[in-house]
Order: sequence, then structure tokens, then C-alpha cells
Amino acid sequence: MTYHPYLRKNPTRYICAGVLILCFILYFRYSPAAVYPYSSSLLKVFELKMAEPKIFDLDNGTMRVRVSNFGCTILSLSVPDKDGKMDDVVLGFDTLEPYMKGAAPYFGCIVGRVANRIKDGKFTINGVEYSLPINKPPNSLHGGHKGYDKVLWEVAEQKHGDTPSITFTYHSHDGEEGYPGDLLVTATYTLTSKTTLRLDMVAVPGNKATPVSLAQHTYWNLAGHNSGDVLEHTAQIWANHVTPVDQNTIPTGEILPVKDTPFDFTAEKKIGRDIQQVGLGYDHNYVLDCGDEKEGKLRRAARIKDPKSSRVLNLWTNAPGMQFYTANYVNGIVGKDGAVYNKHGGVCLETQGFPNAINTPNFPSVVVQPGEEYKHTMVYEFSAE
Repeated sequence: MTYHPYLRKNPTRYICAGVLILCFILYFRYSPAAVYPYSSSLLKVFELKMAEPKIFDLDNGTMRVRVSNFGCTILSLSVPDKDGKMDDVVLGFDTLEPYMKGAAPYFGCIVGRVANRIKDGKFTINGVEYSLPINKPPNSLHGGHKGYDKVLWEVAEQKHGDTPSITFTYHSHDGEEGYPGDLLVTATYTLTSKTTLRLDMVAVPGNKATPVSLAQHTYWNLAGHNSGDVLEHTAQIWANHVTPVDQNTIPTGEILPVKDTPFDFTAEKKIGRDIQQVGLGYDHNYVLDCGDEKEGKLRRAARIKDPKSSRVLNLWTNAPGMQFYTANYVNGIVGKDGAVYNKHGGVCLETQGFPNAINTPNFPSVVVQPGEEYKHTMVYEFSAE
């Protein structure tokens, strides 16, 4: 064999070249692109391996949203009130550090692989029992100790112009936080109109059946993130039923009507009107069963309004349920611009599969088979009246 003169004089370079070639072979044999060959170009695979936490802006001149690839998180969202005054209506922090240190109670992030609670952190699929981390004793909550809110997502694509968007992807591996099978997750935030934000989430299992139920966990305060509690906000929820819970906040399996109960938001009412009758506050799954439809499969889920600014948020989704949560455990958190967030300082509208559905046969199934697509869309329409 004849070697190039340079290699004869520099044998270590030859060895290094061989090692580099071997690394490339191993890299592409076991990379996410090998598992999901349709998912990544060479450039995107390198971006995944070199990901670092960053903040990105979506701005169409009327509405501005700041998002991060850490947890696929909405850090801020600014929209005008009836007088054109811009305010940030999302609870959160000025920098990424508090999110990365776990100081945020799921502020603005996407949670998964399964949102909400799984009883005792256990479930069975195809005769195999799986055990999850117990991070909210005695249950597993929002995907475990390191759910999708605490990982770096790849930035797959960002578009500018009149309808700016950004797409994140995350490859969740078999056994991650106890869940079975590989899962490729994609989330796209798009400003579809001057005051509308759309979120499209897609997840595809690679090799095993697995439960999937993603949720977006932003805390909203339409008066502005630093404006105190939301008890004077009005809310309407297009749900005739709710799934009651036991002492550990696990659904009992019943689906009960909300009529003539404190849970009835079928007609617009103040969030604070009946809140004292439900313990610490609302933290319940509503069955989205009576909303009008648009764009085929999207159904109206909820409407909230701040009487002072006249800002309104209409939420549409294709999910079967929505966790209506009134920030019952937020206490003295120092957020953006030094604002202090306290109990009921925001409201979460978490469209989702039903909590603990994996262990409740009469709830809509959250199990997705290999090759099938889980699709979850949320459309946030803002206005001022």
C-alpha cells in the first residue's frame, strides 16, 4: 500500500483521520436520523448535537412572542389592549437561568411525555408494567423529574415575514423517565395573524407503543404579568362535564355534569366568584364537549377576559380535555422586571388528554402505536373589546 508523503511524515494524522471516519460511521448509525431517517438533514443532526439554550423572537409588528428551545418555553407574549397599549401577559423570568435551575412552576413550557398526573407512577401496556419517577408523591407529574420542560430541543426551522414561525424537535429515547419506546416530537409556534398564536405538536413513536399527551403550560394574566391576581378575569369554558378527583388529585374515573356546581363555566363568570368552594382553587380537567368548530377538527375550548384592559383570549384545540388551573401553588416567585407572583396570579388553560387516562379504560386513550402520529393543536386568538 502506498501512503501519501504527508501521511508518512505524520503518522498520527493518519490515525486521527481513521478515528474520525469511524466516529462518523458510528454517529450516523446510532443518531436520531438513523431511527427516523425522514426527520433530519445532515445540518439538522449537527444542530441537535450542538444545541444550546437560546431565546428567539416572533414578531409581526402587532404581537411579539419570545420563546426558547429550553423546554419549548414561551417566555413572554405582548399584545395590545383596547387603547393600543402593549403588555406582556405571560408569567415568567427575564433570563433562562431560573427555568434551567427548576425555579419555574412549569412557566410557559411544553410538558410531556404525558402531561398531568399518572397514579402511583405506574401503567401497563401489552402486558408490561412500567414505573415512572414519583416527582409529585404519590404520583408522577408532567413527565417526571426531567420532562420535556427541562430538556433542550433542536431548532429545526425558523421563518420570518408576515407569519413568523419556529419549529422545535426533540428525540425522546426508550426508557427516558421510565417511558417505553423512542419518540420524535415536533412543536411549531406560528403567528398566523396579527394577534393569533398557533401551536402544532406532533409526536411519532419509533418502536414501541407508548402513552403521549402533551400540554402547553403557560400562565396567563391578561391585565399584564405584573398585575396581581386574575380573580376578576371572567372565564367561559365549553365543557358540560368535569372529571372529579380524589385526595391525591387523581381522577376517580367519573365524568360528572358541571351544572349547578362551582365548576360551571358554561356561561361567562368571574374566576373568583366560586373559587372558595373548591379548596385551594381550580385544578381540574374539563371535558371539552360543547364548543363550536372551525377549520375542521378544532373546537372552541375557553375564553377569558380582563375587564380593565378589555383583552380577550379565545382558545381553540383538537384535544378532548383542558386542565383549568388557577396558580394555586404560586407563592412569592420573583419574575420579570422584579414582579412578585403569588397565588392566583395567573391562569393555565392546558388542553390535554384526560389525566391518568392510561389507567382509566373509560377515558379517551392516550396510547400511540409505532408509526402513528399524535397531533395536538392549540390556537390562541387575542382581541380587545
